[in-house]
Amino acid sequence: MDGKSKMQAEKVIEAHYGRMLGAIPMVRHATNTSRDNATITVTIPGTEAWGSSEGTLAPSAGFEDPTVSPHILTMYWSLSVSMFAVGGMVSSFTVGWIGDRLGRVKAMLVVNVLSIAGNLLMGLAKMGPSHILIIAGRAITGLYCGLSSGLVPMYVSEVSPTALRGALGTLHQLAIVTGILISQVLGLDFLLGNDELWPLLLGLSGVAALLQFFLLLLCPESPRYLYIKLGKVEEAKKSLKRLRGNCDPMKEIAEMEKEKQEAASEKRVSIGQLFSSSKYRQAVIVALMVQISQQFSGINAIFYYSTNIFERAGVGQPVYATIGVGVVNTVFTVISVFLVEKAGRRSLFLAGLMGMLISAVAMTVGLVLLSQFAWMSYVSMVAIFLFVIFFEVGPGPIPWFIVAELFSQGPRPAAIAVAGFCNWACNFIVGMCFQYIADLCGPYVFVVFAVLLLVFFLFAYLKVPETKGKSFEEIAAAFRRKKLPAKSMTELEDLRGGEEA
Repeated sequence: MDGKSKMQAEKVIEAHYGRMLGAIPMVRHATNTSRDNATITVTIPGTEAWGSSEGTLAPSAGFEDPTVSPHILTMYWSLSVSMFAVGGMVSSFTVGWIGDRLGRVKAMLVVNVLSIAGNLLMGLAKMGPSHILIIAGRAITGLYCGLSSGLVPMYVSEVSPTALRGALGTLHQLAIVTGILISQVLGLDFLLGNDELWPLLLGLSGVAALLQFFLLLLCPESPRYLYIKLGKVEEAKKSLKRLRGNCDPMKEIAEMEKEKQEAASEKRVSIGQLFSSSKYRQAVIVALMVQISQQFSGINAIFYYSTNIFERAGVGQPVYATIGVGVVNTVFTVISVFLVEKAGRRSLFLAGLMGMLISAVAMTVGLVLLSQFAWMSYVSMVAIFLFVIFFEVGPGPIPWFIVAELFSQGPRPAAIAVAGFCNWACNFIVGMCFQYIADLCGPYVFVVFAVLLLVFFLFAYLKVPETKGKSFEEIAAAFRRKKLPAKSMTELEDLRGGEEA
């Protein structure tokens, strides 16, 4: 894609870097990737819910300072982008510790300070060395997102009724894609994506964090944390009454008591024990694979090619078509909120992977034959929208909350930390490597993702359980059972009957 395919705000910040460093960026092939696995066309550090952009900068023909190497500009831009994922990887390992030490709500309150501080640095970027302030702000915001991406699903899974756990867990992904859509719109040049207002665009996520800080003061602590971790029975009952209304909390208290007894029979589970103990091995493999399948599904490639495909199809303003993809992204995340408790996690995850696989094949055909048949651009356009739809039906939202469902209270914090690190690491790898893969494979890049999607589908079919309608203890107990002898069976076969629940 040439410079025309970039949105104005991104070009403005690159130009600002160039002026400060004595080099003016001319061409940049942009790859936009995100933590929620949707692409942010306006790639502004800190304005998206989770996101990053990788690319290569090429200098203009002349420099204000000929002693400045164009590679310096590339280095600073790459650091601005990658420090977000690095921050997320580092902080994701502390999710379990801070969640147990402070409690779920207090931990979320405290980490908002990181978001406010990071976005304040980026919002003030024009007042100092902008590249340094943005890199620092981006790293601090990444630390916040690494913690938040673990604490939020943990809290939501623990306060949700069993019948609504999946639907409420999907709201996490809905919040992410809504933030992406808002950032796409606000990044248009006639709004905030211009030379005067881009610092304001950078600092807006800090306002959201400030709002979240005050709203969290109204939220009750997790009753599971109060009862199982702290042994505060009465406070747990009060928390349940605040969450459920006037209904009798004793049924859930009894369920927590069973989970507490199970947790008491084993020592605190560390990350090392999570991998060394055979009784957690199956659950850990499933937890890691759903994260890998989310990031390596090819959603980033779809957005990489989308603007170019819209241009070839004759769309007058391809940037608005890309925003249209963001709208579809959001709408189908809303639909998945209602589907996840009816169809079940496993069914939607499998359907999403298979739909993305078919769409990737269609995308490959469309791109390969585009030079011969102009109408193939429309095949590619349809494939783009279908790919995004199937992603948001299953592989987008489900990995965020299913990890918390796969583990009981004891190993849950460590499992969420490991899964979070895996997701962030995969995000970083995709961002760093995709540009090279795209250059090497060209339109055949979707063949790579089609093969990966097939592998993910087969793994999910054989190993991923249906957790709908099951208590945490029931799910954990299934993993502890001996593996059934038949090759076609898994330890979780009995859970699949839960699809009828």
